Amino acid sequence: MILVLGGDVAREQRAADLAARQGLPVVVSGGSNPEYAHWLFEQRQGLPPHQVQLDYRARDTLSNFTSLVDDLRRARIRHALLVTSSDHMDRALLVGRIVAGSRGIHLTPVPVPCADRCQPEGRRKIWGDGARAVLWVVSGRDLRGWAAAHLPPWLAPAGGR
Repeated sequence: MILVLGGDVAREQRAADLAARQGLPVVVSGGSNPEYAHWLFEQRQGLPPHQVQLDYRARDTLSNFTSLVDDLRRARIRHALLVTSSDHMDRALLVGRIVAGSRGIHLTPVPVPCADRCQPEGRRKIWGDGARAVLWVVSGRDLRGWAAAHLPPWLAPAGGR
């Protein structure tokens, strides 16, 4: 299957092309508005509605995975192509391999070039989200709010998507 992390319509366009060529199902987590997504996948690419699932539960990179991973496991998904922007891939892959990996789901990166729009992510943000992912696997909860309230500011998780 193809798992698209929302945040840039270029990601959805890349996934639509892949899905049309390879016949794979697509799940878009936190993507564009439903009207655009339906137009892109169904009208522009000609994919049947049952091939594309839009999911708007995610609030950030961690919840892109935590909101879906048990659904994917129940659907017996063992491998997903992970589509996100090249400047977001390191963090998404770290979080995804921890969360999805905990459910036996392998991820293969499919980076979408962001060219002049790239905004490299700092190591603190990447490793902070990685730590949140580990804590989610262990506790079943996102402890970001607790950490912000109880840890010194220099240890609290970095903000943002």
